Amino acid sequence: MDHYLAPMEGITGYIYRNAVKEYFGVGIAKYFTPFLVVHEKRALTSKEMNDISPEHNEGINLVPQILADDAEGFLRVEAALSDLGYKEVNLNLGCPSKTVANKGRGSGFLSDPMALDEFLMRIYEGRHSEISIKTRIGTADTDEFDSLIEIFNRYPVKELTIHPRLRYEYYKGSPHRDVFYKGYARSENPVCYNGDVCSQADVDELLAGTGGRLESVMIGRGMLKDPSLIRRLNGGAPCSKQELKEFLKRLRLDYSQLFCGERPVLQKLKELWNYMGPMFPGREAAIKSLLKCRSLSEYRVLEMQILG
Repeated sequence: MDHYLAPMEGITGYIYRNAVKEYFGVGIAKYFTPFLVVHEKRALTSKEMNDISPEHNEGINLVPQILADDAEGFLRVEAALSDLGYKEVNLNLGCPSKTVANKGRGSGFLSDPMALDEFLMRIYEGRHSEISIKTRIGTADTDEFDSLIEIFNRYPVKELTIHPRLRYEYYKGSPHRDVFYKGYARSENPVCYNGDVCSQADVDELLAGTGGRLESVMIGRGMLKDPSLIRRLNGGAPCSKQELKEFLKRLRLDYSQLFCGERPVLQKLKELWNYMGPMFPGREAAIKSLLKCRSLSEYRVLEMQILG
């Protein structure tokens, strides 16, 4: 089974990807970028170019993800990525954020199947590279996925990653894995699963539900909670405290070089600790203090208290 690192806006940029590759990269078949937004006057901003630049992603099998509701804009970005050497791009139909979905992008696009169908027809006709899709199962009702899977089946989707939640569920509650299994059975394209994969037991359940045929899973929050998760799913060792110390040190130093001032560096590190905290039962007070600290010197003291 292939294991992918999911895109997480604001977290899984090139600095995080490179640190994961160095310390926990065993078994990660693909890394997906946080979504690239279509702009009116240019294909990519300097910040986006910095993140997807091949020189910042050496040795990483990277798939750029595009957020768009305009076929012309999507193809403009896709062509620029093709010029950089990318053979696959991913269409984001999964983001549930109000600021995204209310504009008819991400999972908001799923509420207009006819427009989505026309959009897909245009981008698959005009593409320079292969296009995979990451989608939710609808906006407000799981029955919506019946018509959506029919639409996806009309196109040569490189791989259809299904996150079996509705737009309005955000990340709450349990994924509708029963809907995923039905979609998996009906899909005429390769299918990848995404959503609350945190253990081998989760993978075993998915394999059982697909008759042992599921070939890939995309993992996001599970990797943020335990960066060694994919390695463990491939038979490797769990994360050691020393590895985690070195991993966090690399992130701290690399973010310090990228950003001006301590505040954005602290913000990035605190985001990870919001997920990693449960790995350290009994350290709740120190973690709470770390999430409130205002300087890197204070952060480092608290990190040492937590990691020992």
